[in-house]
Amino acid sequence: MTAPSAPRRPITVRVFTQRLSATSRGARLARHLAVGQLADWGVPFGTDASDTVAAVVAELAANAVTHGRVPGRDFELRLSLVPGAVRIEVADTRSASRPPGPGDVRPPRPLAESGRGLLLVDALADRWEVLDRMPGKTVRAEVDLPRGDSA
Repeated sequence: MTAPSAPRRPITVRVFTQRLSATSRGARLARHLAVGQLADWGVPFGTDASDTVAAVVAELAANAVTHGRVPGRDFELRLSLVPGAVRIEVADTRSASRPPGPGDVRPPRPLAESGRGLLLVDALADRWEVLDRMPGKTVRAEVDLPRGDSA
């Protein structure tokens, strides 16, 4: 005889996906869409969580259009509201340039004009990783939400 299992609370996962042009305008739009979507999910504009997600999306989208751009192909922004966190995924179609993963990001030279984006992601995101996909790659980051925020 088995004991009855305890009732489980349903897990609600909300997902937003948008393909955007691999241009600076597309990267900027990704950030604005992310902040708007978070507000729709109950994570208010101007909160630490919203600002952190906006910064991570901005950096990952900028990397996608700068280092992952393939002419004629878009990049994809995917946001997921999972219990306790916001998951951010930015995918591009360039397989040749794979960024370093967590723990492998090195600071740029002091006067370098680029190379700080993944350092910011590493500092701001609670977790992140680089995943292979065909074609290209996905950078996934998660930002934990304070208790009481949506999810």
